[in-house]
Amino acid sequence: MGCRILLLNERDPRHPRSGGAEVHIAEVASRLAERGYETTLAACGFAGAPAHERVGALDVRRLGPLPAYYPRVAWRCARETRRGRFDVVVEHLNKLPFFSPLLSAAPVLVVCHHLFGRSAYLQVPWPIATAVVAAEQAIPLFYRHTDFVAVSESTRASLVARGIRAERIRVVYNGIRQPGADAGPPPSRRGMRVVYLGRVEPYKRVDLMLRALAPLVPRFPDLAIDVLGRGHDLPRLEQVARALGLADRTRFRGFVDDAERDAILARSRVCVCPSVKEGWGITVIEANAMGVPVVATDAPGLRDAVRDGETGLLVDSSDPASWSVQIERLLANDLLVDELSEAARAWSRQFDWDVAAEQMADAIDALRERP
Repeated sequence: MGCRILLLNERDPRHPRSGGAEVHIAEVASRLAERGYETTLAACGFAGAPAHERVGALDVRRLGPLPAYYPRVAWRCARETRRGRFDVVVEHLNKLPFFSPLLSAAPVLVVCHHLFGRSAYLQVPWPIATAVVAAEQAIPLFYRHTDFVAVSESTRASLVARGIRAERIRVVYNGIRQPGADAGPPPSRRGMRVVYLGRVEPYKRVDLMLRALAPLVPRFPDLAIDVLGRGHDLPRLEQVARALGLADRTRFRGFVDDAERDAILARSRVCVCPSVKEGWGITVIEANAMGVPVVATDAPGLRDAVRDGETGLLVDSSDPASWSVQIERLLANDLLVDELSEAARAWSRQFDWDVAAEQMADAIDALRERP
């Protein structure tokens, strides 16, 4: 059954600050296109980007710079749905809410990756963070009759805690692209390489990983550190690495493509994810697919992606010493790291974008068929 979908998300997959939500959009849209669905993404602009561009299966419409974007996308959503241009609006809720149920004349499905709550204050200046927190508090009022897709049980629980009825929420896990390269030898036969993979932003707390690794250098003099990703926090992290004496053994690689990412992971023994919260944790599963167990925060989303003691280890602390203990366990114990690696690979095979797209299509079709 064909369907014309208007996607609302602040960034498109080519935005310099694209992340997990944008991966979700691109992967699902490409598979929905095979079913005859047409997807138009209303996103903000960025330097050098055309106002209209085809990005894979997505018809991307960029509505100007961020200050103008939210008013323009509200107007576009209201106008185009009233003209019958779209059958369904799919709002991706992972930054500011669009409040699309107030705007759209077409049915609305909300894909919720995560809600920031007070963690917004770690990421943006307090006036913006306060606006985000206030907007999220209004979600139960304006979305109470709206269907939701949550990307993890943690996100589902967060929505229920805020007043969204549980029966309106279905969980659709993110997938990954299974690696095209061999996962390499077991971690016990790899070097003492620790890797971070993801956006480099303050709330990701990559500095916590660096502070946890510094005391381990005397025991593991060959320790190497790779930080894969781009973001606002990169200059500060470079300073932190120098202050800790880690500059010579730390490489900030910025954005890397899938092949280079997998090649680095295949040489890594441990992946660390100290983020305050995630919607799910695609990067965790990508690391697992290359046989890398993950030490992560015992936080929403990450506790869904990491099976504690089976595919990785969870840390319920912001104390670098606590992180040092868990990372050291995997650096020092060959048997443990190989056991977790084998289970991590098996765990990663459960997450497939074909399955996620099929479940998204079911949610969209159910919404259209409802009187």
